[in-house]
Amino acid sequence: MASDSRLRHSSSFGAAATAYAEHRPDYAQAAVRWALHTAPGPRVLDLGAGTGKLTATVTAVCADVTAVEPDPAMLAELRRALPGIRALPGSAEAIPLPDASVDAVLAGNAMHWFDMAVAGPEIARVLAPGGVLAGLWNVLDDRVDWVAGLAEVSGSAAVGPRDTPAAWRVETARMHLPKTDAPARFGSPEQAEFPHGQRRTADSLVATLATRAGMLVMPEAERAAALGRIRAFLASRPETAHGEFTLPMLTCVLRVRRR
Repeated sequence: MASDSRLRHSSSFGAAATAYAEHRPDYAQAAVRWALHTAPGPRVLDLGAGTGKLTATVTAVCADVTAVEPDPAMLAELRRALPGIRALPGSAEAIPLPDASVDAVLAGNAMHWFDMAVAGPEIARVLAPGGVLAGLWNVLDDRVDWVAGLAEVSGSAAVGPRDTPAAWRVETARMHLPKTDAPARFGSPEQAEFPHGQRRTADSLVATLATRAGMLVMPEAERAAALGRIRAFLASRPETAHGEFTLPMLTCVLRVRRR
């Protein structure tokens, strides 16, 4: 994705901060534990924390958590939902923390927005020696038949290249590396997947997909048409047509260690 397009997509969430907080899923605790397993200590930074979906899960696993988020509307939602958490304005490219002040940096559905040529040195700066950087993504488990159908009908704006397991592995394998000749700040990547799920109705699943960046930047007529196709598909499937159901997902993790 070109840098101007990436900026447009990454800055689209603030206008939908309330919907994001209501509809986006949390993260599997097992995935967070694996992400932190090799960290040298308990101090965790949730970077690009959004409305605090990952922050809340990390807090359940580890008490010493700081959240950093660039969008004021998203940060306000995080502070409202998690008033006891230290939550600061900032970005992956300008982290408002001292050198070697955290043992792990986690990013929930955010690492793909980072400019790693700039963010890599910043993340390495705030990490203690041997510290861990981990990106976590919630992806749809398209090994389930109806979920594969949903991914197909939704289109790439709603279900993108990192939103299904096989594509996620390819897309994120080098996510920790700068896209320039700048030196890599992290060692060899490890990837892992953990079962997860979210209770949804057809309406709330449509609302969830409507918070995806590709949907948020769509012209309104195209967005309405895409959401209409998704609604029609969900109404046609016995798994999703009536009442609540569990959306099968995986929390997928890319973990690297600071050099």
